Amino acid sequence: MSAPPDDTGMWTARLRERAVATLPPDRLLPDRQPAYVASWIYVFGVTTLAALLIVLGTGAVLVLRGPQWYHVSTVGHFVNGLHLWSVELFFFAMVIHLWGKFFMAAWRGHRSMTWVTGAIAFLGSIGTAFTGYAIQSNFDSQWITTQAKDGLNSVGVGAWFNVLDYGQMLLFHVTLLPAVLGVLVVWHVLLVRRRGVVVPFATDAEILHAGHQETPDGAGSPAGSTAPNAEEVAS
Repeated sequence: MSAPPDDTGMWTARLRERAVATLPPDRLLPDRQPAYVASWIYVFGVTTLAALLIVLGTGAVLVLRGPQWYHVSTVGHFVNGLHLWSVELFFFAMVIHLWGKFFMAAWRGHRSMTWVTGAIAFLGSIGTAFTGYAIQSNFDSQWITTQAKDGLNSVGVGAWFNVLDYGQMLLFHVTLLPAVLGVLVVWHVLLVRRRGVVVPFATDAEILHAGHQETPDGAGSPAGSTAPNAEEVAS
C-alpha cells in the first residue's frame, strides 16, 4: 500500500499555513477580551461598524428602487431618512473613535498600519458622503454641486472629479468609493484582530506602584521602570 502523497509543497497548503500564521483562529474570533475593553472608549469602533452596515443596507434599497420612490413614497422617505441618520451616526461614532485612539496613541505596539488604515478610511468616508449629497436629485444637491465645482476646479481636479456629472457621482457613490472603503474597513478590522486593541496608558499611581515595591522593612525600593501589565491593572 503506497504512502499518501505529501501535499505540504502545494500552493494551497502554503497559502493556508500563511493565513493561519497571520490570523490565528483564537485571535480572529477570541472567546474573551482584556478587562480594559470594558471602557466606553472602545465601544465607538463597534458602533461605527454597526452604523456602516445600516448605511450599506439602506443604500442598496435606495439604489434598487430609485429616486422616484424615495422622493415620493412614504416608505421611501423612511428608508431615505434611515440612510441619512445612519450616516450621521457613522460619522459621530467614527470621529470619537478616531480622536479617542489618537489620544491613546493607538499606533503603539506595532499597530501603525492599523492606525493608517483607520485614518484613510475616515478620509474615504468623507468623499463617499459628499458624493451621496451630490446625487440627491433635488435643489439641495444642485446647490452643493455648483458650489463645489468652483472649489474643485480651482485645485485642478475638476476634469477627473466632475460633480456636475450625475452619472459619475452616482457610480462613485454606489460602486467605487464603497468598494475602497469596504476593503479598508475589513483590512482595519483584521489588523485589530491580529494585533489586539491598544493597551491604555498606565496612570502615575500605577507607575509608582510598579516602580516602588515594599521591602520587608517597609522602605520603598525601585523594582524596575516598566509599567504594569494593563490586564493586571484592569483586573
